[in-house]
Amino acid sequence: MTKELQEKVKQRLRRIYQDEKKEQEALEKISARLSKYKESKRENAGLSEKDSILITYGDTIFSEGESGIMTLERFLKNFVGDAIKSVHLLPMYPYTSDDGFSVVDYKKINPELGTWEHIRELSGSYSLMFDAVINHISKSSEWFQGYLQDKEPYKDYFITCDPEADYSMVTRPRSLPLLTKFDTVSGDKYLWTTFSEDQIDLNFGCPTLLAEIIDVLLFYGSMGAKFIRLDAVGFMWKKLGTSCMHLPETHEIIKLMKDILKAYAPDTRIITETNVPHKDNVSYFGEHGDEADLVYQFPLPPLVMHTFLTGNAQAISGWMDGLEFPEGGAAYFNFLSSHDGIGIRPAQGLLTETEQENLVKAALRHGGEVSYKDNGDGTTSPYELNINYQDALAGPEAPDEERIGKFLAAQTLLLSLRGIPGVYIHSLLGSRNDYYGKTVSGIPRRINRERLAYDYLKKMLTEDTNRKKIFDTLIRRMRVRRNESAFSPEAVQRVKNLRPGVLAFVRENERTGEKIHVLINVSGAAQEAAYKELKGRDLIGEREVLGRIRLAPWECAWVKEE
Repeated sequence: MTKELQEKVKQRLRRIYQDEKKEQEALEKISARLSKYKESKRENAGLSEKDSILITYGDTIFSEGESGIMTLERFLKNFVGDAIKSVHLLPMYPYTSDDGFSVVDYKKINPELGTWEHIRELSGSYSLMFDAVINHISKSSEWFQGYLQDKEPYKDYFITCDPEADYSMVTRPRSLPLLTKFDTVSGDKYLWTTFSEDQIDLNFGCPTLLAEIIDVLLFYGSMGAKFIRLDAVGFMWKKLGTSCMHLPETHEIIKLMKDILKAYAPDTRIITETNVPHKDNVSYFGEHGDEADLVYQFPLPPLVMHTFLTGNAQAISGWMDGLEFPEGGAAYFNFLSSHDGIGIRPAQGLLTETEQENLVKAALRHGGEVSYKDNGDGTTSPYELNINYQDALAGPEAPDEERIGKFLAAQTLLLSLRGIPGVYIHSLLGSRNDYYGKTVSGIPRRINRERLAYDYLKKMLTEDTNRKKIFDTLIRRMRVRRNESAFSPEAVQRVKNLRPGVLAFVRENERTGEKIHVLINVSGAAQEAAYKELKGRDLIGEREVLGRIRLAPWECAWVKEE
């Protein structure tokens, strides 16, 4: 470790622990871990319009007798090609519950998905995002089993709690008990379990544990991770008498990770996942790019859902108009759908309580479910909507033309916004609510986690189906996007307030001079948009535009100035 980095690390540790002994212990433990890796002088190439990320489990597409990663690579090669640059592999490690988010061993690959060699092969064609599920670990892990036996170094890896203490201020994402009792060789102990009794929270107050996790992140970088997603990172530091969310120590730990990765794996970026209101969410950018490289744009899914349910773009236009963008090469990770549901909390302050309640009612009406969080005072409130995004925008009684029209318009908006777009595999494949998967498992989120046989999917994407229509349209638009510098995350974004039924904004790359006017009819009625600067060629509709354009219901246009 260079002297410069060592000084940075010491300053971070001082702010984290505020204890000289722990600070020194952490420095020694981290230094020992870093000795296995080499520092690099490489510069990060930066993000561009060519960057887009496909979100998927390693076995969402499966083929009997073939590992999940091999099947995924075959699908990408045969159908996707260069339309997507990166792939986010949701937790690919051995696990015991929560569809991968209760990890048994951070450094092994689930045998059903393949091996590290398969990961390396895939990384030769696509940049990869790995999940770092580091707020908690499975109770079947070696770490936790060591804790139960009071073995070193594991006996301080977890958070032993007093069940009589006051936990009322702690933010709860689920309506399950916060503490779980376990039988250990030293007697019964209550441990902090934010998400479930099988997901035991890690104790970052333990210097050895912090060094262990930093080693995991560096290992991921060495195995080809270009992005590392820090799952549920806002819960990482616990302090009674607070919400235990977004604490200063949490931010310092992420900054420490950033400092170290920048020196040892400069091609690897950190992305934080915090399903919370916008102000808290964007705090993870830090200052001048010293924290997360990307932050999930959590308000986007509920805002876009509201926009297409109401046919009115005013709420999202107002939000976009006031949006501030990060410095230092950082960017928003824009997404509409993922393996999780549509978060409601990020819409607080952006949509009224009535508008939020209307989203809940629509999700239930359209075949979905609602997950609730514990408020700590005996009440609960909606946390997320569990529903496929296509079904979220239009109910089962809606004609295909309306549902697909809304869905493609929403996905086109996603591709147009400033930042890096993340497209969920089931959005790309035009999937619908998976009632069977949800019912059989009893897990609401499985409504949007269907597994698809490769041969079936191949048939659906080569015949005249709704899946093929959606897939082909999105692939074509993603290919157009990646060749337009106006869609760079550095290109500015200016909202044009035209009329409620039309969402309009301009993307302009001041370096190249390229400018694209984005116009999206969010309503079920034809709309006309007109303003003096609207001149050029529509890259979607392949037509010339001279100051005025007519948009059919849910039609989109990318008018490039020439």
